Formats: sequence, structure tokens, C-alpha cells
Amino acid sequence: MSASRFNNLVTINAVAAEGGSGSNGSLSSSSSSTAAATTTVDYEDSALDAGYRLPPQEIRDIVDAPPLPALSFSPHRDKILFLKRRSLPPLPELARPEEKLAGIRIDGNCNTRSRMSFYTGIGIHQLLDDGALGPEKEVHGLPDGAKINFVTWSNDGRHLSFSVRVDEDNNSSKLRIWVAEVETGKARPLFQSPDIYLNAVFDNFVWVDNSTLLVCTIPLSRGDPPKKPLVPSGPKIQSNEQQNVVQVRTFQDLLKDEYDEDLFEYYATTQLVLSSLDGTVKPIGPPAIYTSMDPSPDHKYLLITSIHRPYSFIVPCGRFPKKVDVWTTDGKFVRELCDLPLAEAIPIAFNSVRKGMRSISWRADKPSTLYWAETQDGGDAKVEVCPRDIVYTQPAEPPEGEQPKILHRLDLRYGGISWCDDSLALVYESWYKTRRIRTWVISPGSEDVNPRILFDRSSEDAYSDPGSPMLRRTSAGTYVIAKVKKENDEGTYVLLNGSGATPNGNIPFLDLFDINTSSKERIWESEKEKYYESVVALMSDENEGDLDINQLKILTSKESKTENTQYYIQSWPDKKACQITNFPHPYPQLAALQKEMVRYERKDGVQLTATLYLPPEYDPARDGPLPCLVWSYPGEFKSKDAAGQVRGSPNEFAGIGPTSSLLWLARRFAILSGPTIPIIGEGDEEANDRYVEQLVASAEAAVEEVIRRGVAHPNKIAVGGHSYGAFMTANLLAHAPHLFCCGVARSGAYNRTLTPFGFQNEDRTLWEATTTYVEMSPFMSANKIKKPILLIHGEEDNNPGTLTMQSDRFFNALKGHGALSRLVILPFESHGYAARESIMHVLWETDRWLQKYCVPNTSDTKVELEACKDDVSKGTTDSESKAVGATGGGVLELTDLEHERFHSLHRSSL
Repeated sequence: MSASRFNNLVTINAVAAEGGSGSNGSLSSSSSSTAAATTTVDYEDSALDAGYRLPPQEIRDIVDAPPLPALSFSPHRDKILFLKRRSLPPLPELARPEEKLAGIRIDGNCNTRSRMSFYTGIGIHQLLDDGALGPEKEVHGLPDGAKINFVTWSNDGRHLSFSVRVDEDNNSSKLRIWVAEVETGKARPLFQSPDIYLNAVFDNFVWVDNSTLLVCTIPLSRGDPPKKPLVPSGPKIQSNEQQNVVQVRTFQDLLKDEYDEDLFEYYATTQLVLSSLDGTVKPIGPPAIYTSMDPSPDHKYLLITSIHRPYSFIVPCGRFPKKVDVWTTDGKFVRELCDLPLAEAIPIAFNSVRKGMRSISWRADKPSTLYWAETQDGGDAKVEVCPRDIVYTQPAEPPEGEQPKILHRLDLRYGGISWCDDSLALVYESWYKTRRIRTWVISPGSEDVNPRILFDRSSEDAYSDPGSPMLRRTSAGTYVIAKVKKENDEGTYVLLNGSGATPNGNIPFLDLFDINTSSKERIWESEKEKYYESVVALMSDENEGDLDINQLKILTSKESKTENTQYYIQSWPDKKACQITNFPHPYPQLAALQKEMVRYERKDGVQLTATLYLPPEYDPARDGPLPCLVWSYPGEFKSKDAAGQVRGSPNEFAGIGPTSSLLWLARRFAILSGPTIPIIGEGDEEANDRYVEQLVASAEAAVEEVIRRGVAHPNKIAVGGHSYGAFMTANLLAHAPHLFCCGVARSGAYNRTLTPFGFQNEDRTLWEATTTYVEMSPFMSANKIKKPILLIHGEEDNNPGTLTMQSDRFFNALKGHGALSRLVILPFESHGYAARESIMHVLWETDRWLQKYCVPNTSDTKVELEACKDDVSKGTTDSESKAVGATGGGVLELTDLEHERFHSLHRSSL
């Protein structure tokens, strides 16, 4: 599916990813201690009760805050859609039957991907000349309870298309295509026949022109699903008698037998249909498993991709045999571009790719010209060859005998092209092992102009990032590099939109950049002191030709630590900003939270950063240190300098997701969010060979910093993380028990021998790096974990490597050594948790764990440190020995105030 079809969509992230804000400030520091002790007793009474539980009200109120809408701008930038969303889905929606086939999950009732979110309504606003929004016009005529997906503008901006489903019995839950007139907001079904349904397992529909859609439909001749035989026809057999070397990662939901193959084919097979707004319907092409359909910019051709047998039981459908054809838009076959065989043997090394043509697409600046890349190393990143990739181009219907034209040769791995015109295009290449990334300037229409390197840098070096070219919409609906003209200046200028990473945090910018001389002029920059602003999109690209710098309009976002994101239109030459949204604060009870980006140093000299959040009205001098939750996720780097760079901004709004660690600000915790945990492998060194040593050193530095600041009680620091962060958590409790009082690990993998052909950013196999795999696995150190650990996992986790079995077996290992541990398996949940019941229970479990094992923790830091020293003297690893001494070489003493608060809490809990 062409990415340009979604370039108008702006997601509002105020209720988004982990790392946000939180506290209602309703409890004073003294009353919170007493309340926490009482809560611990309550939790004890219900810890083993059956059923889903609810967290405290102050957490529920934040999670249940109504979500803000997403925005979508019309092709002519004169209208804005407000796509309305609901809060968390109920568990019965996740409990719907689903088929796990070929690496994807299918809702058979809807004939689409399972667990699909949706919009509940569409509001249309006119963007007035003064930048204000006109009154909302609601799209109407929809059935009650309509669930809306795939909202798309027609190229002329006069119509919207989208899918609608209603949860009822039989066929009513299948998706139907609807269209709405933007002028009136009136919606109606596209198809007059009630028997035509959308098949959205892969692609869905696309505007071919302003009055015609190409739709993936369920074949009318399709009968009932195949029935699973009671008795199999024979054993399940896989053979490698040819002795091929086939190494694959731990994929999930794969096909298992012939019945699965038939069922996959049943749900994925599509009949393509051309449908006009006047009701005309025309099937085109035979039924097949079409995975994408992309009209050419001139709307004369279609690029059609399909997959076919033979399927595989060891790789997902993305590696099945793939056929790419060119058709005319009325369904006539033009030619076959390629028919790639099954790709089971793609090497696991990073930057390895499939053999043959790949990344086939239309040139955005031409009516109907194709381009693609082909590997010259057989797809194996370990093969040394020059060039490594070649980019080709060719018309949709070339003259007979005409061969594809070589557009560019690359020594690294091809990474895409930004098109402008025959005089300008930017070609990207990169190489993971060295983190090298290069940008080439080419002139596609001039063979006598040599390509030249525009940027050559490390992808890890955020400070040197020059930004990305801003794209403008063409009349054909594609997106090309926006050229900008200055008065009395013949230079070739583009706009570079950058995040502006600096040692003081990100300061986004917009540069006017001369492609020929590489000179640049900063024409816009984010406010630095209080706000964080960024450029979202061009708004002055409704006309063809170069953009006049004095008529430039851009959409920007603006936010602060305590003010949620709003959107503005800025107009040149005076750069006047007009606010176009006024979204309410999603959780006003947290508006006064305290946020600071902190910097500190690891003992090996690596600079580290973290975001420290404190509850509203908290004063460390007055209130003393708090219980603290450290929530993080490790990352790999090739250099210490890059690892130490600051990423993010201290002025960004604290968006709180439904499972965010920042929810515990409402429970009077200090939160150290995202402390950098760099695992560095410089030169030829493999980062993971020193994983545990660097992990512990980074954690020590973070803990020392919050204790030094007086905001965290040294006995009351918990650690947690999700996925690779859960892996980190378990390792820290095993190898740095002196740092944390307890841990929360969600959806992690703990035994790396169960992912023997690579994991995360490790591309060596278990047999190539046996020691590393074993030493990194907290499962192998389960006997060392003495601190309380809470394991949470979705029962239907589909993430490669993090099978639910990982938590099951890790818990059994912990239990076998008497570790204080608890395992919570969430029915119907995948790698991330979705249902309100599940999320609320996760929060209840986490809060119970923290209130019981962190808030009233009575462990003696001095004894623990001495015990760690004893362990070192008995032969623990060098990294553990260094970790013990990193707290300054002395014992962590409690102040008189801390002793008094501790004894007060201890008495109240008794």
C-alpha cells in the first residue's frame, strides 16, 4: 500500500505511548504513607481472589479519560476531519474468535485483521481564511453503533470513503464500503448490492480517480470455511534432505498443516472490483490473494502484488512466493514484473534482504514510471560485494526489447528515494553494523550529471541530523520534495525539517537548504524556554510549481510540560501563528506535575540522560525522599559519544498511556522514565558480549542520581519494563540486587536459548555466541533473584521471541528456587494489552506489588551492600563487583527524617 495515502493523517499523542505525566496531588506526603499501608492490607485480602480487579480511583480516572481525536487534512488543505475515538475496548471484543495463520491474525466474522481499532464518528470542519475552524459538520446517515475504518479522501477532496461494520450476528459484522459527500456530510453505502463485502485481510480499497474506487471484496462465489478433518491424512513432515542452511527467527502464528493452508487461502482470497459513485460495479482479474494495489499517478495503470503457493510452515506470509504485475486501471493485464520464489532462507544478519526485485513502486513525479532495487549480494549482508544494490527504472509499458535503466548504484543497502523532478531526487542507503547512513543527490533525467553525496553520517549521531526534506502534494495525489523559490535568487532550495537534537534537548527547526551549495538558512525554530514545537506538514502546496517563500504556510504543533498538544498554522512572511485546535487537557488533575531532564555519568565516562517526574506540589526538602519507579528499555550503540547524546525535550507534554509508569505519580511516586541504558560495542566489539556489565553500570548511575537529588528513598526503588525492558528488569534483579527492592516485568523473554537464531539487535546465532546467550539470559540466573518480581504476560503474545511460555518457564525456575514471585497471564491479550479489564487488572497488580514491596520496604541497605561484597569475594563476576562499589564506596545512610518516616509507616502497617 502506498505510504502517501496516509500522509494527511495526524495522530494526537496526548494519550499515547509510555512516558507521560501524573498525580492528582490529593494526598499529602504524610497521609499517603498511612493510606499506602492500609491499601497493602486490603491488597493482601484480595491477592488471590478470582476475577479482574480495579486499581485505585486516582489511576482509573486517568486511564478512563476520553481520548482526543485524530486529524486528517483535505487534499486542498481547506478542510479538517476530526476522527473520533472511544476509550479502551471491553474484553469480549478481544475474546472474538480469531484465526492465527501465516503470521497474521484474522477475524473470520469481519474478514479482516483481528483486534482492529476504529473511529466512532467523523466531524468535518472548514478551515477559514483567518485560520480559525468553522463549525463542525457531522458525517450522518450511518447505522447506529457504526465502527469506522480506513478513512480516505478522494483526490479532489469532494468525497470520503471508509469502511463501516456493526457488531451483530451473521454477515452484519462484515465490513461494507461507504462514501460521504464532504459538502453535506451525507453518507451512503457504495455498493447497491447488500452481498458485497470488503476483504481487508491485506489491502482494502483505493481511489483510482475522483469517482471510482478499486475495492478488495470477498468473492461472491465463496462458500463456507473449510472444516478441519477429525482425522489427519497423515503425519506432519518437514524435511531438509537437501541440507540447505535455513535460519529463521522465532516467528509466531505460522501455518501448521494443510488445513491451515486452506483456511488462509479461504480468508485471504480477494476479488478486485471497480466501483463508481454512480453504482456501476465491474469485477477485474481473477480471485487471488492480492496484498497490495497501487494506481499510477496518471491513473492509467495498477501495480498489483499477490502471493501464492507453495506456502511455508517456518516463515510468515511476507516471505511466500510473490508476484507483481502491471494492469491497466480497467483490469487488463499488461505484463509481469516478477514472480519471486518462496524466501525461507533469507540470512538472519541485519541488512539481509530477499533476492530479486524489491521495493517496487511508481515514481511520484512521473505519470507512470516504475522503479525498484535489486540486490547484488544474493541478499546476504555478510557477502562483500560492490555495488551491493542497484536501483532500476522503467516505464509501465516499455517498448519491446527495452531493458530497465540503471538509475543508481549503491555500496550500502538501499533505503528509498524522495522524488522531486527530473533534475532532483534524493537516494538513501544505510548499513546497520557501522550505523552509516548516506544521502545521494541524483538528476534522474540527466545521465551526464554525476550523482554526489549530500550527507554522510552516523545514524546514531542525533546532533548531526540535518533533517528530512518536506514533501508537497501533487495534483495527482502523490508526494514530492517541495522546491522553494526566493525573490531574485536562482538557487535550488528545499525545506529540511529536523528534530534539532542538542545537548539541551531537541529544538525542532525548519531550514531553507540550497541543494547545490549546501548552504542553509534557519527560517523557523521551536521556542526553547517553555514550549516544544514541531513542524507537522506543509499547508501551502495546493497549487502546482515551486513554493514562494513569502507565501509559505506550515502546520505546527505546540506543547509544554503541562499543556497538551495544540495545532497552529504559521504563515510567512510575518510567521503569524493561528491556533486551530483547543483540545482540553486529558487529565487536568495532573497538570501541575514536575518534569526535568536530568544528566549524569556512568562510571566508564558515558554520559546518560533520563526524565525525572515528581508529583504535583512535592518538595524534597519538605517531604523527604519518595518511593521511586525506574522504567526503561535498553538500546545498542556503536560509540560512547552517540550513546551519551540527549534525545527528547524537557518541554514535551507528558502523555500518559493506559499502562504508563507515570500513572504512579498519582500514588506519590517519583518516576525515572527512560533512563538511557546503552549497550555499547565499539569497532569490531559486539555490544552484547558486555551486556550485563553495562546494564548494571547504567542502572547504578541512575539510582545514584535520584538518591543524590534526595527524591528517592534508597530502600524504595523499584524497576520495571515491557518486552526487552522486562528482560532488562529480570537481569537487574539477578545481577544488581543491591539497587532495587522489587521489579515488574511485562511480556518479556528470559531464556535466549529459546530464540537461537537472533533476538533484538543480536544477529549471531546461539552456536556462534553461546556464552553471550547464556550470560544474558536471566533464566540462567534465576537462582540469584532474591527480590520480589512480578511477571505479567498476554496469553496470546504474537511478538517474535516473547512467547507466553517464556514467562511460564521463568516463573517455574524462580519458584523452584524459592524466589518471591508472581505470574499473571492475561487471557486473550497479545504483546501489548488492549482490553479495559486487562489493563485495569495490570495496574491493580502493579500497584499492589509496589505498595507491598516498595513503599513499606524495611530491607537494610547496609546489609544488602555487605552481602553483595561477600558475593563478590566468593567469585561473582567482575561487573557485579564494580556495581557494588559504584554507590560511592560507602554505606547508604538514612537521614533522621527518613528514619522517622520509616518507623511511622512501619508502626501504621502493624
